[in-house]
Amino acid sequence: MILLVLTFSKNFYMASFSSYYTFYLIHHFSVTVQDSQLYLFVFGAAVAAGTLAGGWIGDRIGRLNVIWLSILGVLPFSLALPYVGLNATIGLSIVIGFLMASAFPAIIVFAQELVPGKVGTIGGLFFGFAFGMGGLGAAVLGVLADATSIEFAYKVCSVLPAIGILTILLPKLDRLRDA
Repeated sequence: MILLVLTFSKNFYMASFSSYYTFYLIHHFSVTVQDSQLYLFVFGAAVAAGTLAGGWIGDRIGRLNVIWLSILGVLPFSLALPYVGLNATIGLSIVIGFLMASAFPAIIVFAQELVPGKVGTIGGLFFGFAFGMGGLGAAVLGVLADATSIEFAYKVCSVLPAIGILTILLPKLDRLRDA
């Protein structure tokens, strides 16, 4: 259950980027549509790199450590994002995209280790849930942005990585293997 909540916070926050980042940049910084799309591409490249790196890093330092770093570790960057200038926003979005994306492979494999022999079930559950939370997040954020402003929606989303504190409730898999 904790892994699903972490997946919710991660994908809901990532939906704020993938769906509304260009609008945020255009509205908040008056960048052109073309430049905003270029910055979205840079964010997407960071997400792709983070997804690939997340598995490799998880194998080296442990999946639980990656989950801690990827979700809760993003919090200072996400909290700063709505209050910084354009260049810092671009830099922070790269760090946030890379770190947040690295959580997904760690979460999937961690869940598969918790439920051995159910690789397909766990993979399907988490991929489906992640996709659904991203879609739901985009819709909710759209309603919130329409009712308030895109800046307010980004400020609200900036606290979502704080849900990463729930990682403390996850078991240490070494203890499970030794039992």
